[in-house]
Amino acid sequence: MPEATSHPCLACGACCASYRVDFSVQELLSWGGCVPDGLAVDINETLARLRGTDHSPPRCAALTGRIGQQVACGIYEWRPAPCHELEAGSDACQSARRRHGLPALP
Repeated sequence: MPEATSHPCLACGACCASYRVDFSVQELLSWGGCVPDGLAVDINETLARLRGTDHSPPRCAALTGRIGQQVACGIYEWRPAPCHELEAGSDACQSARRRHGLPALP
């Protein structure tokens, strides 16, 4: 993962504490993927969800640190597709930042 000074996500983490993260069970380690099974809950025979993302308020179990200050993802290299797809500065990113009282990214 890039250094905190070079990537805004490492000083944010708002998306990891704003959204439910559902993904294909084929991304789980037990199905030949990379996501550790212990960090997921089964939704049905085809979907899994990252632990903690269905809580109120949501917070991914793989997230460490303090939102808006310094954070890290414990499974960054193995995170599921929805995490790969959410980009810094996207509408979803900006919405998550607003939810946590953080300023918009340029």
